[in-house]
Amino acid sequence: MACKLLCFLLWLMAQLYLSLSGEMNSLESVPDLEKLMYVAVDGYPCVRLLNLSGEIGCSNPGRDKVVAPIVRFKNADKLAQPSTVLVSLNEVQSLFTRILNDSTYAKNIGGVLVESKADQNELNDFSPVEKFPQAEFAPYRNVHYEWNPIAAVKNEEAEKSYTTDVAEFNLVMQTTKAGTHDSKSCLKEGTCLPLGGYSVWSSLPPINISSTQSKPIILLVASMDSASFFRDKSLGADSPISGLIALVAAVDALSRVDGLGDLNKQLVFLIFTGEAWGYLGSRRFLLELDLQTDAVTGLNSTLIDMVMEVGSVGKGSSEGVNTFYAHATMASSATNQTMAALQRAQDSLNSEDVKILPANSSNPGIPPSSLMAFLKKNTTTAGIVFDDFNTVFANKFYHSHLDDLSNVNSSSIEAASTIIARTLYILASKDTNISNSTLAAINTNVSLVEELLGCLLSCEPGLSCDLVKNYIRPTTTSCPSNYVGVFLGEPSSAPYPGTVNDVSRFLWNFLAEKTAISKGDVISSCKQNCSQKDQLCVREKADGKGVCVTSTTRYVPAYSTRLKYESGIWDVLPADSSDPMGMLDPVWTESFWDVIGLRVYTVQDTGYDHLVLAGGIAVTVSAYVAIVVARAFITKALKRD
Repeated sequence: MACKLLCFLLWLMAQLYLSLSGEMNSLESVPDLEKLMYVAVDGYPCVRLLNLSGEIGCSNPGRDKVVAPIVRFKNADKLAQPSTVLVSLNEVQSLFTRILNDSTYAKNIGGVLVESKADQNELNDFSPVEKFPQAEFAPYRNVHYEWNPIAAVKNEEAEKSYTTDVAEFNLVMQTTKAGTHDSKSCLKEGTCLPLGGYSVWSSLPPINISSTQSKPIILLVASMDSASFFRDKSLGADSPISGLIALVAAVDALSRVDGLGDLNKQLVFLIFTGEAWGYLGSRRFLLELDLQTDAVTGLNSTLIDMVMEVGSVGKGSSEGVNTFYAHATMASSATNQTMAALQRAQDSLNSEDVKILPANSSNPGIPPSSLMAFLKKNTTTAGIVFDDFNTVFANKFYHSHLDDLSNVNSSSIEAASTIIARTLYILASKDTNISNSTLAAINTNVSLVEELLGCLLSCEPGLSCDLVKNYIRPTTTSCPSNYVGVFLGEPSSAPYPGTVNDVSRFLWNFLAEKTAISKGDVISSCKQNCSQKDQLCVREKADGKGVCVTSTTRYVPAYSTRLKYESGIWDVLPADSSDPMGMLDPVWTESFWDVIGLRVYTVQDTGYDHLVLAGGIAVTVSAYVAIVVARAFITKALKRD
């Protein structure tokens, strides 16, 4: 028996040698060996965010790499050691609940890996935010209303193995410095930056800033930023990008209408950023209006007659019929006129395929939207939010990375854009009896909508699309993300292009050109050679060539109203009781972080190691016994001889 075990051990060693020699012959360098041993994993990180109360998100609590074995969430009832929990998207909410309720379990989580692939047909909904997002800013008392109901989750099966996959995280967040676990302390220590960016507004036709603006203003509002658990996977296709695309296409449609200078009211288009983080953009815009800064030259808050917001409009299509809902503020002549204009715009389509209905009167008020900031500032503001839902969100993936291109319908966006463009024309026109032929000429460019969907919501072509490259040189060629980002440099109404993200720069250039009343030829050194004060340089290329246009288009800084930038440092201002929205301001910041990396490799399970050790001991003992027996046998045989 001992001889058989010894022969088996020798055979096993020979096989192992042959196997290793074959692999070693294919390896020509240390990097080849590293590639064989380690698998680098691409993904989208969750990072650390801070506010005045504390911190959320993800980070490495220390300064070293985190190395932890991978276990499936459904198989890990208890964690005996720091582990990397592998969780399907269906199980994420269950994991969060377990972490909140089980401190021992939470303490042993070294990292979390979320499987990226999920079938939206199997996953009913996934929205890792509140049932009433940003309820603290609601202009009404019923903050427990569920605009965003969340469904249950499911589990799945897994297999056992004698090996363990280990995840090695390289994610160091600099706010781990002692005492920097909120926005105020990390800004003071210089280990974070405030969330924010640049909103964009434009008027059609341009406002003559040399004379006093007296026309009533109709504001058409949309948002350009979203949020999700994963920083760079915040697409927000339906909420809010479908509304942004509808607004941009409506501007394009109206720009082709003659006689806009004769309108009774001034059309102003306003696209906010930072709305997913405490309505940064709209609150800062309202403050800039109060202060009458250069960013809002030509605008006057007392002249705002109506605020119309384009919310989620990508899911209005059902069985060939596009249905939209108008969520109005308190009844007033302005809201009544707008509801009538929406109905007139619908009738002008001469189609049963588009319906516009008033939202249910049982709703507590308008849904989560930028209009809330306007109402908090002035409760008498007349406004309407134009959405694809009535009482609850139609978007089942609100503020989730699954709110992607597959979650919207282009025909729904096109129908919404045409309705909005015609409604604005009806509201602003002198003529109270506009002919159907005049309205029929105002139509959305379908190909523009399709292009914008590809540019803003898909990796191919993404921001490298021809439409965007026709206006700017994008700084990134990676998949688009509509996360707000952090505010870089000193706030300005004329910021250095390098401090403005690609989407804001594209929108500024696009709106400036579409709302311009006169356009020049392509010239060199466009910025210096635009002759008139109210001219802007658009489509400026790296060589300085661009086009001078007469347009009223501005950047508006979007960052917390509780922050002040001075001498290169951000300071948190004391709360002001006269500013109720400022009192609620969480002051969101993002920690500085180094390169985020993740690689996976396989190690033997400890149980298997023990088994190999026991087998080795058994083989050694057997070999010793075999030697002793053989020696005794040989000695006995020799004595006989």
